[in-house]
Amino acid sequence: MKLSKPLLLIVALVCIALLGAALFLQYVEHMQPCPLCIIQRYAFFAIALICIVFLLLPRAAAGVGAGLSALVALAGAATAGWHLWVVAHPGTSCGIDPLEGTLNAIPTSKLMPFLFNADGLCATPYAPILGLSIPQWSLIWFAILALALGSAAFKRR
Repeated sequence: MKLSKPLLLIVALVCIALLGAALFLQYVEHMQPCPLCIIQRYAFFAIALICIVFLLLPRAAAGVGAGLSALVALAGAATAGWHLWVVAHPGTSCGIDPLEGTLNAIPTSKLMPFLFNADGLCATPYAPILGLSIPQWSLIWFAILALALGSAAFKRR
């Protein structure tokens, strides 16, 4: 199980970098995050937080941290998949609805509005980045993280 702690550190850094990229897209490229984007940010934030916490615990707990993080990554992948469905079906709304109001009322949205405040519409067509939309990139990253963390969690000791 010697690989779990370095993997947790790498995953935490990747998630922090992805959150930094989201902030870049929001503030430099003026791509306003929708409620589903914010849920995905929460998932990346939770993965990073879980990984950091389990880095500080004894090595034997690293597998548990990897497993918990893998579950959050799967939830994030499901959200990204739903986001892709909404983008493919523009008649579906997720913008100004109860989800946005609920997300913006969460205490973390009040403490860190720059990161967790939903402001955009899910079906807004932004230019692709390297040929893929933002939800597609999120889905890819969540899948990579879930596979890496899941394999570390269920690896024989």
